[in-house]
Amino acid sequence: METTSRVGAQGASLAPGASTAEEVPVARRTVDGYLRATFPWYGLDEAFTGPRWLMQVGMAADGTVQHGSTGHGEEPSIRVDDGQEKERFAVVVTVASSPVRRSGDGTGVLEATSVSSAAWLAGSGLLSSTWPASLDHTLRDDWLDQQTEAAFELADDLEGPEWSALSLPVDGVPTPFHYRESEFGWVLAGPTQSGVHLGAYGRGMSAYGLGFSVVEDISAYAV
Repeated sequence: METTSRVGAQGASLAPGASTAEEVPVARRTVDGYLRATFPWYGLDEAFTGPRWLMQVGMAADGTVQHGSTGHGEEPSIRVDDGQEKERFAVVVTVASSPVRRSGDGTGVLEATSVSSAAWLAGSGLLSSTWPASLDHTLRDDWLDQQTEAAFELADDLEGPEWSALSLPVDGVPTPFHYRESEFGWVLAGPTQSGVHLGAYGRGMSAYGLGFSVVEDISAYAV
């Protein structure tokens, strides 16, 4: 993948692994990592009046913050896909715009981030809170690996037939997004005028009525 290679992104911890999200409750995650970022964070705009909460940040080997997620609505948990909606949520992923660069330990090269990077993070994030009812617990890791690989390939082909176009406001400006739906929820990804890349995923909340804006006070999400 030109811009979202998992080899190139290892130093930035681009894939928000399910184990991390599951082991650290939202209420116990702190704002510290978010405050270290040199780029603006995004969330849903003021039209959304529900709960807001922090997820986690991804850092490079040298401690530089590369990406992170803000949550809105009901905190997602592992969902047994039995046809019953359990949570209504939308997660916004902000990815720092980065050129091709040396890895933190100087031993390799990290590829540039792009809208595809945001699409990959959003797609794998949605999968981390999904568990088909037909699978035994011991098989979930294999299922997640397979589905994550599929999400990776989809993120590498944003002009492909799996994606459709959707225009949503970002800081009040209509912005084109790549959008797709699955049985697990929806995923979208697009640019911002501030230079960062945006991804989002959710279920139970329609993506069509969402708007995004810079988070003026990220600590408000930690309440």
